[in-house]
Amino acid sequence: MRRTLLPYLWPVLIGVLAAIVLLNAFPQLIGRPAAPPAPPSTPVLVQSDDKSQARDAPEVRQAEPIKRQQGPASYAQAVERAAPAVVNIYSSRVVEREEHPLMSDPFFRQFFGDELPSRQRMLSSLGSGVIVSDVGYVLTNHHVIRGADQIQVALRDGRETLAEVIGTDPESDLAVLRIDLDSLPVMKLTDTTRIAVGDVALAIGNPFGVGQTVTMGIISATGRSHLGLNAYEDFIQTDAAINPGNSGGALVNAEGALVGINTAIFSRSGGSQGIGFAIPTNLARNILDELVTHGRVIRGWMGVEAQELNQELAASFGLQTPAGVIIAGVVPNGPADRAGLQPGDVLLEVDGKPVLDPRRTMSDIAAMAPGTQLPLTIVRGGERRELTIELGERPTPKPRRPDKG
Repeated sequence: MRRTLLPYLWPVLIGVLAAIVLLNAFPQLIGRPAAPPAPPSTPVLVQSDDKSQARDAPEVRQAEPIKRQQGPASYAQAVERAAPAVVNIYSSRVVEREEHPLMSDPFFRQFFGDELPSRQRMLSSLGSGVIVSDVGYVLTNHHVIRGADQIQVALRDGRETLAEVIGTDPESDLAVLRIDLDSLPVMKLTDTTRIAVGDVALAIGNPFGVGQTVTMGIISATGRSHLGLNAYEDFIQTDAAINPGNSGGALVNAEGALVGINTAIFSRSGGSQGIGFAIPTNLARNILDELVTHGRVIRGWMGVEAQELNQELAASFGLQTPAGVIIAGVVPNGPADRAGLQPGDVLLEVDGKPVLDPRRTMSDIAAMAPGTQLPLTIVRGGERRELTIELGERPTPKPRRPDKG
């Protein structure tokens, strides 16, 4: 009997097990409602020894849809306003040429007698400038006219004239010329505190001597410094193409007003690579006023050499953070020397403001008038001290001898 029932028992057991699985997977087959799925936003409880609480999903700030406004199809009007005030500058100087070694030999000198070949030759350089005044003041770069014996200015309308040097400022690489012509085109100056990264910028100048050229880009950055170009740096960076010959030319906005004086480029090949620098008009305007009224730029001066403070140096001076700058040197009988500053002092505050960047601090001091009483906070021997310094006038740097050609 058992052997005859066994073949029929296995199919029954398999069927019962299959029915149980189906009823668990689909309870609605017997009228029982299915359990609803958990919503995606249900917080997940994480059990731990410190009984963590459930965390809600973080709130994020949703940006508004970007608003795109159509720009002008042409900048011809801006160029027409600005370009006539951009001039070409041709500077020339006479340099002494090295005498050929053979000319010191009497045997060769006898063939020339007293009529020796001239040891002088003329060098010429090319740049640009911007007319900013009805009376003929022209802004350009100091390096465009450095060491020049004669400076010629050519206007877009074909007029040419010799220029007078009113003054130069090597530390900002700016110079002011004056030309004596009637009915001069003049460019308006913008307030560069209102410019913004992304503004359209047009560079106008005479690159490579091919003639007046306009290139377009945007303002890539403002307040660029630590480039090692000038003693005082506050550059506007642009990707408008600037090439040799553009120096001293105009960087203008979409309305044709002056934004800056094109000065330098970063390049590995000598040509434009999309990184150009211009001196902002606010700085150029201050230099213009100083050079015209005083013939020089008057700057405040402490008479110190400052060095940036790093973490290791800060620890050696007993400071927890590398705040301030080290006084690396003091000019004898200068303002700092008379105030009692010493090499090795750490300058923490100037006029109640913390010192974080030595170059920026020196630039701020240079903008103050000589004679200003300036409170300082220093650290000497691990002890904080308060001093007051009377600023002097920064000495005019000695002109560098022009390179021999």
